Amino acid sequence: MTRLVLVALALSASALAATGARAVEYGQALSDKSRVTFTSRQMGVPVDGRFRKFVATLAFDPAKPAAASAKLELDPASIDAGSGEANDEVAGKPWFNLKVFPTATFVSSSVKPLGGDRYELAGKLTIKGKTQDIVAPFTFRQEGGSGGNGVFDGGFTLKRLDFAVGEGVWSDVGTVANEVQIKFHVVVAPRK
Repeated sequence: MTRLVLVALALSASALAATGARAVEYGQALSDKSRVTFTSRQMGVPVDGRFRKFVATLAFDPAKPAAASAKLELDPASIDAGSGEANDEVAGKPWFNLKVFPTATFVSSSVKPLGGDRYELAGKLTIKGKTQDIVAPFTFRQEGGSGGNGVFDGGFTLKRLDFAVGEGVWSDVGTVANEVQIKFHVVVAPRK
């Protein structure tokens, strides 16, 4: 019995040492493999879209998630809202007002581990000069095991009117819902 306990302790110590040795810090987002998408509802019908251009800067070590940081700079002019007409409409003053506010940003304030591969990201989102706190649950996994790319998948719901997105006649939530589902899939390379 004692020998079995010693073997189990030795195996556990080896596993813990291996986990620490495989800790990898991630940082360089791969824009060609990453995406930010959204789903809004117009007159009750879901409408999917995406942003084609954004820059994500991350510092994430799965062994030290509480020390992580993230910044996202989104180019609202890169929106694909389903048609050229829709893209032109949302560029205007009532929606994103791109002439005055060409960038939307997110800056993290904390990352909380939830167990397993699940985490919670908190921070400040700024759109059209208006800043709101958001919380986004996400998962993290490594492609191809230790040393492979890291993959972050998550999302959150934002209320567009909190950011003055869709002013005037577009503020009617019966026409365009206030809630917009945001999803992100960010692939990052390990830091060298």
